[in-house]
Amino acid sequence: MEDQEHLKHGFTNPPAHASTSGMTGGGFYNSHSAPQWKAIEVLLPWLIEALQDLPASDPFPFTIADFGCSEGGNSITVIKQLVDAVRQKSDRPIQTIHSDLPTNDFSKLLTGLRPKGSSVFGTNAFSAAVAGSMYDQLLPDRSCHLAMTFNAIGFLSRSPLDTLPGYILPNGPSGARGNGYVSDEDRKVFSDLAREDVATFLKRRAQELVAGGKLLVQVFGTKEEARTCDGIYDLLNDTVLSHVESGDISSDTYVRYYQPVYMRSLTELLSPLSDPALGTDELFRLERSESYEIEVPFNTRFNETGNLEAYATDYVAFFRAFTEAVLRAALPDTPEKAGLVDKIYQTAKELLMKQPDLYPFRYAAVAMLLTRTA
Repeated sequence: MEDQEHLKHGFTNPPAHASTSGMTGGGFYNSHSAPQWKAIEVLLPWLIEALQDLPASDPFPFTIADFGCSEGGNSITVIKQLVDAVRQKSDRPIQTIHSDLPTNDFSKLLTGLRPKGSSVFGTNAFSAAVAGSMYDQLLPDRSCHLAMTFNAIGFLSRSPLDTLPGYILPNGPSGARGNGYVSDEDRKVFSDLAREDVATFLKRRAQELVAGGKLLVQVFGTKEEARTCDGIYDLLNDTVLSHVESGDISSDTYVRYYQPVYMRSLTELLSPLSDPALGTDELFRLERSESYEIEVPFNTRFNETGNLEAYATDYVAFFRAFTEAVLRAALPDTPEKAGLVDKIYQTAKELLMKQPDLYPFRYAAVAMLLTRTA
């Protein structure tokens, strides 16, 4: 029973070619991913426009794939709009693929795909959930017309270092807080792996896409002075250190715990496209790229209402949804573990309410739209 509960919430050990077991399940990620949707929504015009360039005469189903679908709330929403756009130019069958790690909680996705016993995408639409790492080939050769990933590629394919002693994220703390450190040598290890991961992802999608197929890659990142990691990871780092000081977490656990996430700049995201050494320079043509920033819904509500408790609740739930699995895996297996995890996120809420100005959060993202070459 315990193993089933862990699987439901994504708390098993990460599978091969993954550094996390996934987002917090049980409906939690769906309920706390409004900022991610805002980042996706900006790119909907890109995707709608890209559909106009795809052939309509192919007799096979038109296949749309989303890699890193989590619980499916945002995945279904964006694909519904794409399905509508496809139907305006073709009546061919539509296949939708929703993929995430084998340890992902697929239950909400599956019920969302057929909420009333028929496809949420309407008639002549067929959907499948595919479990596996996005760094592996998951679909047949030349079977996909439009592929996309939102944020998932920010999670590295592995954790390359045993320890990260000064901070819990490879990018390091915000300049404003300076509450920790990451050495230049360690940072390079992660930036190199992040670059290799993009190249691996591109090579796997190149196998799956038809010639002329489109690939959209979007991920949280850095844009000029805005870094998506600032604020949220400063808060989580301060929180974990407070539990080290209280004795709830050992110093050894702290130096071994870090979130295997890397925040790329747009230059870093694009760099594998022009590097022959990575084997990706001739696979795709770059159509457009952009770094951008979105308004964060819980920031907007706080500015309008001044309700600090609601703001802190939403803020902490937002980052708990994608940090909990890694944090839980880093803690020793004890009977008190589940309670300690809840206590840590409660402490984060208390610290945020005490000094909200220490942890301002901005959401920057980078994206590129590619066409598969012949």
